Amino acid sequence: MSWLLANLGQIGAAALAHVALSVPPFVIGLVIALPLGWLANRYRLSRGTILVVCGLLYAIPSLPLFIVLPGLIGTRILDPANVVVALTVYAVALLVRAVADALGAVDREALLSATALGYSAARRFWGVELPLAAPVILAGLRVVAVSTVSLVTVGSVIGVGSLGNYFLDGYQRAFPLEIGVGIVGTLLIALVLDGLLVLVGRLLLPWTRRGAFAGARTLGAAARLGAA
Repeated sequence: MSWLLANLGQIGAAALAHVALSVPPFVIGLVIALPLGWLANRYRLSRGTILVVCGLLYAIPSLPLFIVLPGLIGTRILDPANVVVALTVYAVALLVRAVADALGAVDREALLSATALGYSAARRFWGVELPLAAPVILAGLRVVAVSTVSLVTVGSVIGVGSLGNYFLDGYQRAFPLEIGVGIVGTLLIALVLDGLLVLVGRLLLPWTRRGAFAGARTLGAAARLGAA
């Protein structure tokens, strides 16, 4: 316990660095995945190509990708940007399928009703498709957020500071407490981020409290009544 108390400041700094490396990838990944997922859902000819490419990207081992990226994007080997870019690639690879599947699961009656009411394609997407698909997209984002927090620890192998440093140092010193600090800290960050995403979902998607697609039939019925 004396070691733990003496190093609380360093542990806190490593935790903050871990969070700083974890959040940007899945946020940027979601922004990139939305249009790609829409394309995969909207045009069947492009669906296979997009999803296959995303699957291949996710199959790239993380450590070699961290090492190769500096030569591709012109950064230094120890630059945290390498980890952020690599994890963004993985986030996009997972989220594109989640977005495509979520949009594909939207009740077709709701889409037809919106079209009958004169919604343009853009207005229908933002006002009908995306809100109804959002609960499933959020579920996918939660998975990506947790996996990203875990993958950040791999960056410690190439010298990018995070809680993963405690895995390496504890293993080299045969010090289980230090390894435990890294594991518990990583788990806590993952749980907190997941909880925050759930909270954001409840605030922005109140209809999910009755089920992910419960609002689809209601919207469809209301739109038909309005058209009548």
